[in-house]
Amino acid sequence: MVFASPIFLFMFLPAFLSAYYLCPLRFRSAIILAGSSIFYAWWRLDFLFMLYGIIGFSWLIALAIEKWRDNKNAKWLLRFGVIANLLTLGYFKYWNFGVDSFLKLMTHTGVNFSPELMQVILPIGISFFVFHAISYIVDVWRKDTPATHNIFDFAAFITLFPHLIAGPVLRYKDLAWQFKSRKHNIDVFSEGAYRFMAGFAKKVLIADTVAPLADAAFALEDPTMADAWLGTIAYTIQLFFDFAGYSEMAIGLALMMGFRFIENFNNPYISRSITEFWRRWHISLSTWLRDYLYFPLGGNRKGKMRTYINLFLTMLLGGLWHGANMTFILWGAWHGIILAAERLMGVNPDAPTGKIKFIAMLMMTQILVIIGWVLFRAHNVETAFAFYHGMIGLNGFGLSDAFIWQVKGAQLLALIAGIFLIYSMPFFERKRTKVELSKGSYAMQARPNLVAQVAVSSLFLIAVARLVAMSYSPFLYFQF
Repeated sequence: MVFASPIFLFMFLPAFLSAYYLCPLRFRSAIILAGSSIFYAWWRLDFLFMLYGIIGFSWLIALAIEKWRDNKNAKWLLRFGVIANLLTLGYFKYWNFGVDSFLKLMTHTGVNFSPELMQVILPIGISFFVFHAISYIVDVWRKDTPATHNIFDFAAFITLFPHLIAGPVLRYKDLAWQFKSRKHNIDVFSEGAYRFMAGFAKKVLIADTVAPLADAAFALEDPTMADAWLGTIAYTIQLFFDFAGYSEMAIGLALMMGFRFIENFNNPYISRSITEFWRRWHISLSTWLRDYLYFPLGGNRKGKMRTYINLFLTMLLGGLWHGANMTFILWGAWHGIILAAERLMGVNPDAPTGKIKFIAMLMMTQILVIIGWVLFRAHNVETAFAFYHGMIGLNGFGLSDAFIWQVKGAQLLALIAGIFLIYSMPFFERKRTKVELSKGSYAMQARPNLVAQVAVSSLFLIAVARLVAMSYSPFLYFQF
């Protein structure tokens, strides 16, 4: 089940919220678990039991770590818990990739054989809920949060359907106190409804409208410069409004239940460096990678060279986390190299700059991001480099006949609207206020005026009508 579907909007969500608010507060974690289980099982029932297994295992490991923390062998519990979760993720996500890579290697060495090996189905959302489980185990070990003895609260945290499938990547410590005491009132619910409607409109009206433009461009064998740049810019807009729209919908749904999530995006396309970009793009994941990968590798505490290596490795593994494909590995390496280079050159994203330098840095950063998105979007490395050939004009310069007939006026209008919103949203969002969730973690509280509420509500109704006509609108990040 996905947020942008009639069955979610008109059946699941009203039924869930009715049950949620009709039951006493002490039973609401159980209602969350039941409702989220239905939400997940709508896709495949068998993988729901795998999810329950991860929940039960991680909950018991955390309790054991807290009980025997002072025992010299307790660290093995931490290692066992983390490794077991990583092996589960590795099996489902990378088995097919590993087998295919091995068979290709054998072919290159002259050994030709094609054994009948099982193709593993990737459980939807596994990358996210495994990361949630790992962060909980590690945080209990670090004493950042106590282990909860209420398995319903922990199970509700992992399965909480707004963030179950595609994030944000949350930490239990940010929600632990909210399971015990959270606000349920019309103001919080209305704020959540506003955020959900805004994200829904971004997804359906912009991301889904420009998607065919990006798809058509990346399907070309020899794109021209105009084909490649128009297609890549379309994908740049599609990806942002698809994923940022999903994240805003997730935040809004959580608010409808009284939970406040951390923000996942902070206008990333106005960044002046890749370092700043990763402070603004997919904030929950970049923070997770920093706290649970970069810091354990040594961070910047073991000399300059080790810092550069740690930055590169963190982004390389972050790329691999996105998918079992060489394109994601190269995309992670691309960002890792740039981050290390910026660190080497002493780039300070917080340093004040003049207008001309600001615009130049913004444009350069955007170009670097767009170059990376080609790898992120392409099905394989060959397709990506064919696209790069087009971007530098090796296949001609104007729009090709194979592409131009697929370009529609509505797509270009949505593309222009998306670009306008990207650079105007910082102005509209400046009145949001920070709400501290835990040490170092913040959410944003929106206070829209009447004009904004009417505009978003109108766009939401238009988006619903368009969705009903389309019948299905998948999210890009569901593949991860």
